[in-house]
Amino acid sequence: MTKGRPESVPDGPFRRPRYSGGMTVRFSSRVDISAPNPIAAAEAKARAQGVTLGKLNDSNPTRHGLAPAEVPGEYTAEPRGPHAAREALARFLGGVDPDSLYLLSSTSQAYSWLIKLLCDAGDAVLAPKPGYPLIESIARLECVDTIEYQLQFDGSWYIDTAAIEELLYSPEGDRIRALVLINPNNPTGSYVKPEERATLVRLCRERGIAIIADEVFYDYALEPFDGNARLAGETGALTFALDGFSKMLAAPHAKVGWIRVSGPEDDVREAQRRLDVIADDYLPMSDIIADRLPGLLSVAPRQTAHVRDRVRANLATLHTLLARDEHGLVDVLRAEGGWNVLLRVPAVIDENELVLRLIGTRRLTGQPGYFFDMTTNGYLALSLLPEADEFRANVTAVLDTVAAMLDLG
Repeated sequence: MTKGRPESVPDGPFRRPRYSGGMTVRFSSRVDISAPNPIAAAEAKARAQGVTLGKLNDSNPTRHGLAPAEVPGEYTAEPRGPHAAREALARFLGGVDPDSLYLLSSTSQAYSWLIKLLCDAGDAVLAPKPGYPLIESIARLECVDTIEYQLQFDGSWYIDTAAIEELLYSPEGDRIRALVLINPNNPTGSYVKPEERATLVRLCRERGIAIIADEVFYDYALEPFDGNARLAGETGALTFALDGFSKMLAAPHAKVGWIRVSGPEDDVREAQRRLDVIADDYLPMSDIIADRLPGLLSVAPRQTAHVRDRVRANLATLHTLLARDEHGLVDVLRAEGGWNVLLRVPAVIDENELVLRLIGTRRLTGQPGYFFDMTTNGYLALSLLPEADEFRANVTAVLDTVAAMLDLG
């Protein structure tokens, strides 16, 4: 038994009863799921009986012949997104249940919705470091704290699940409502390993904590280990899997994201009841975009393969250039997936000075390791997306600049 772990965990004022093997998830108190007023209840009963009611207050212009010809169709305001679009996405994802999917504008919006769903002000989510600072920024906007869990590196990156368990069973753990897993992580490129997943799912089930799994880079495998898998569809703990077109199509201007909800039936039912309220308040994604979804999905496999070929080729070029560098001062940390890598430079070189030197002499800028909360100095993020000549020039510029800063040029 982990040190400090209680024999039984007391139920808090907002926590629902235990179920076999753990606790059901505690949701925020800010989503209003109070009983409907008598009129809303009567409307719902009529719908259930197949009765269509006219509306004295129908202010939807698309039902009255007032929408422009450039935007045809009737607006139906389905909170989870247009059903036809969700059915198309469900088929693309391998025949998943369309009702488990929520369409929205981006994974950033998905984070915001899920934090509203799970956290009251002052609650916390666990987020990985090194990591992209987006989660912390969105949580702050929701008046929610982020608590870091460190990814460790010993030749490859791994999650210290024992440290997470100790944290979840500490007094600080009582306000943690979600565990964020980036699969694979950015910028480390590390997938969640099978044994890590099994432990984390168990811990979340025991503690009534939801998993938010960001899998936007999942299909861009670089140098993975065996056995990695998506968390989408996980049934052992309440799981919200995020994905979208930004990375799948390499098109950040194609603002389509989605949430897939899975887990124990009771938790999923309660989560969706509350998530529907949030989705309804914010209104679904545009029908104009939804109508294009099937066409965009049809090109997704080809586009993903094109990008994957590019980043794998550039990674091979990077290994070649590093091996040929006469000074041997720069290496690259193993990246299992994604389209970014971390270069490691001599720690005697200040990261800020390196980027400033690149700006001043090469007209190149970059993101040093501390942008991602690396615990030590000496790292620089490098994109694998540029065309071959530009990528080779970028790497050469870094190697030459490092050598010049150490007076080895």
